[in-house]
Amino acid sequence: MKYFDSHTHIFPDKIAEKAVNFLENYYHHRWPGSGGEADLLRAMDAAGVEKSLIFSCATKADQVVPANDFLISVRNAHPERFIAFGTLHPDFKDSAGELKRLEDNDLRGVKFHPDFQKIYINEPKMMHLYELLSGRLPVMIHMGDKRTDFSSPWRLAAVLDAFAGLQVIAAHFGGYSEWDEVKKHLVGKNVWFDTSSTFWELPAAEAREIALAHGVDKLLFGSDYPASLPAQAIADVLTMGLNDEDNEKIFHLNAEKLFGLRK
Repeated sequence: MKYFDSHTHIFPDKIAEKAVNFLENYYHHRWPGSGGEADLLRAMDAAGVEKSLIFSCATKADQVVPANDFLISVRNAHPERFIAFGTLHPDFKDSAGELKRLEDNDLRGVKFHPDFQKIYINEPKMMHLYELLSGRLPVMIHMGDKRTDFSSPWRLAAVLDAFAGLQVIAAHFGGYSEWDEVKKHLVGKNVWFDTSSTFWELPAAEAREIALAHGVDKLLFGSDYPASLPAQAIADVLTMGLNDEDNEKIFHLNAEKLFGLRK
């Protein structure tokens, strides 16, 4: 089996420890990865992961350019192991120019984390960004969390209805901790889900139910490194008990198609 990890966070070494400590405190989970480039590569090798999608999030507008510079440099250092999504922020003054720079540097999409960026998925300044991105690059959005309303599934449903040409990956099976809302608002819509940070709260039988109702053709394997290591994330997906054909799609075929990697 081949594996493509569609959800990995990576940080510059000088801030990785601080970033992981913050995330552990926020999510109340011990994170096994260090968040650095070398550690991610080791974790990929240990699990047999061929390639990963890396990204970071600009929580402020002035972080957009340095974050994207970092992602470009890491991807360029390991083009056989990584593809990258860039980051944008709705308060950044030249999103159109930065989007073109991402495309020129072969970044394959844009990642948003509404809870940390303090933005509602469907607020007007985000809708402007979706208009820029529609038909150009996929968007990955951190979804759900019962503690906030920034990334509620109903908000994403409104975005999908407004932008038919926007390719969206709704992380964490469409809604971290909010899977009843996922079933109500997102299952069956034109949106991809990834499997990251799901199985520690969502029972495997319920995950299987969502996967089959939504369609395994729209499901991507993701570890959420450094929150989880790829080996554990692979084992988690297998607890759904899907057949080999479906697992093949989830573990690599769907990602290869979405990100234009299929040879």
